Amino acid sequence: MVNAITIEREFGCGAPEIAGLVASRLGWNLWDERLTQEIARLTESTPEAVERREWRTDPLVYRLFQDFLRGGFEGGLPPTNRLHFLDARRIAAVSEIAVKTAISSGPSVIVGRGSQYFLRNRKDVFHVFLYASRDHKIRRMIAQGATQNKAIEQVDTTDKARAAFLRQYLGLKWPGSDLYHAMFNTEMGESCTATMLVECVKQFERDAGG
Repeated sequence: MVNAITIEREFGCGAPEIAGLVASRLGWNLWDERLTQEIARLTESTPEAVERREWRTDPLVYRLFQDFLRGGFEGGLPPTNRLHFLDARRIAAVSEIAVKTAISSGPSVIVGRGSQYFLRNRKDVFHVFLYASRDHKIRRMIAQGATQNKAIEQVDTTDKARAAFLRQYLGLKWPGSDLYHAMFNTEMGESCTATMLVECVKQFERDAGG
């Protein structure tokens, strides 16, 4: 019996919409923005702050500032353990807790946040990777209102940042095809991709006798 689907994805390929369709068709919980909210709760931060730092390595200046603060003070400022730093290392540490909170909530579709890695040893989880060509992702971002320059910048940098984060904090090579049961090119359309994904999960359950 499959109790969760994890969806890792390339930026701009339509994963949020596809995840929403899959969750709706199965009647399952959707953990996407909800995961960001849970990470914010666990880090005593805000969803907006988490989104700015989520799955990105810390810039050198930011890391140096933190090292300066962690060096201690002669007086006047609170100990660093009372300052709620929201750095990449802290996000990595609480993401596993958030993902396990998600799966404990009942049948769920979980988007990103290392869920394919944190739940890799569970037999009741189906892991999926979504991708598309660079041109398709850029066109899709523009269709959603992004400028051409912004779309190109986001498509060309977001996944590189995600890969660097996973390499530095989880020791993973992104995307790591060995972690997934299936990989889909989303250029076939969101509805079609969602349909194929659901059918794969159902077939997986039948093959497993669940």
